[in-house]
Amino acid sequence: MQDLAVESKIDEIVEAHPPYDRDGYLFLLEAIEFTVTELGERRHVSGRELLDGIREYGIKKFGPTTCLVFKHWGITETLDFGRMVFILVEHKLLRKTPEDSLEDFRNVYDFKEVFEDHYVWTSE
Repeated sequence: MQDLAVESKIDEIVEAHPPYDRDGYLFLLEAIEFTVTELGERRHVSGRELLDGIREYGIKKFGPTTCLVFKHWGITETLDFGRMVFILVEHKLLRKTPEDSLEDFRNVYDFKEVFEDHYVWTSE
C-alpha cells in the first residue's frame, strides 16, 4: 500500500493529467520499487531499466492480461510510462538526472509482442 500523502498527490495528478488512471500511477511506483529491488541496490534507474522492470513486474502481476490492464489505465505504449514518470517528476514524487529524457521511453518495446505474443505459460 502506498503512503496516504502519495496517494493524495496521485489523485491530484490524475485530475490534472488525464488520460492516465490512478491505478496506473500506483503500478508505476510499485514497478519502480520492484526494479530497484531486482537491481539489488538503491539507486537511480534509467528509462530502459525501468521499462525492463515494468515488463517483468507487469507479467508477474497480470500475466497475459497485462496489455488489457495497461490499456484500461490509458497506457498503450512505453512512451506513456515516460510521460507518467515526467509528470511524477514535475510533481516532485520522483527525481530525474540531467541525462534523463522522455525519448528514453520511446518505442522501447511493443506491448502486444512482449505481453501477449511472447508470454510464456507456466504451470505454477
